[in-house]
Amino acid sequence: MSAIWGDYDQAGLDAQYNLRAAVPAFPKIAIAWRDASDRVIERLQAAGQARLGVAYGPGNRQRFDIFLPAQRGDPVPALIFIHGGYWQAMTKEDFAYLAPAFVDRGVAFVTIDYDLCPTVRMTALVAQVATAIATIARQAAGWDIDPSRLVLSGHSAGGHLTALMLLRDWAKDGFDRPPVRAGLAMSGLFELEPIRLSYLNDVLRLDPAEVEDLSPRARLRPVEPRLLLAVGARETDEFRRQQADFARAWKNVGNRLEIIDLPDRHHFDAVDAMGERGYPLHERLLDLVKNGAG
Repeated sequence: MSAIWGDYDQAGLDAQYNLRAAVPAFPKIAIAWRDASDRVIERLQAAGQARLGVAYGPGNRQRFDIFLPAQRGDPVPALIFIHGGYWQAMTKEDFAYLAPAFVDRGVAFVTIDYDLCPTVRMTALVAQVATAIATIARQAAGWDIDPSRLVLSGHSAGGHLTALMLLRDWAKDGFDRPPVRAGLAMSGLFELEPIRLSYLNDVLRLDPAEVEDLSPRARLRPVEPRLLLAVGARETDEFRRQQADFARAWKNVGNRLEIIDLPDRHHFDAVDAMGERGYPLHERLLDLVKNGAG
């Protein structure tokens, strides 16, 4: 077969983005995430530290969950998390297991949900995430969260959405400056053309206009928030290329960037590093949320 993207033919490109085939243990990993998350949700809800299913729109999935520190005096900073799943799977409840690593150290943890493809097009999904972030920023004070200390994060498709949100023109949403001061994009997808050309588009139904409009690589401009990037050393070549290309382009327009190495991590255990105390990614992210972009 002839090449359709770089040196990849169809089978080769599909293999680069077929993460469940690349990590056969994924079903067990996903079950472990959800089991741990269910226990966290039950415990924090019983302790009065959870605000579950806060609506930002009319749909059943247009909700976010807030997990708060037990001890609160002054308003606390918050880390907002956008889950992955190739824009077509997973839910906010799968990632509540990350919350204790932050709430136990004085940081609120907010997980966003959104409608999935093919129920909606990706354009509508992106708009929902922007509405969720705007809602969190505007209502933060009511949950004892400091709206001036919001940091965004996301994994995989959530990394793509994080990058888009950092590049968004928030003035059209009524903000004088971006509502988030920094973002972590883990294992992100910053160029959507290879996604359109892959098997994933059977569900996503991206067209060339959406690829251009929704690729962070194509929307680069100088912005205020700092970007952190991280990708597992054991991820596929395409995921590592996506980050390397985007990192160069982000810096070339004068934006602030940090890259945090994730040695020996594949696509699915990379996200675990966010919540592992003592791990460099977790400690840097915690410092960023608590003390500012620097």
